[in-house]
Amino acid sequence: MDHLIAGGFFLQEAVEILEKTLISRALERSEGNRSAASKALGIHRNTLQKKMLEFKMDGAQPKRKPVRRVKAARSRAAAS
Repeated sequence: MDHLIAGGFFLQEAVEILEKTLISRALERSEGNRSAASKALGIHRNTLQKKMLEFKMDGAQPKRKPVRRVKAARSRAAAS
């Protein structure tokens, strides 16, 4: 640990490096499955997603739920 202090590392930088490494390895082991990776890390999936965005890690874009087409069909049927 003395080498980190002597090298000018701040605590926050060391924590970020550790978090990035742990997240990367958990994602590798889970073959990219974010839910499984978050369970292995003991954090919520949303927290994992937030950390991935914060660290600008690959594949960190939040996935959006598909738009339900049933609602639009109901609206058209009600208008008729």
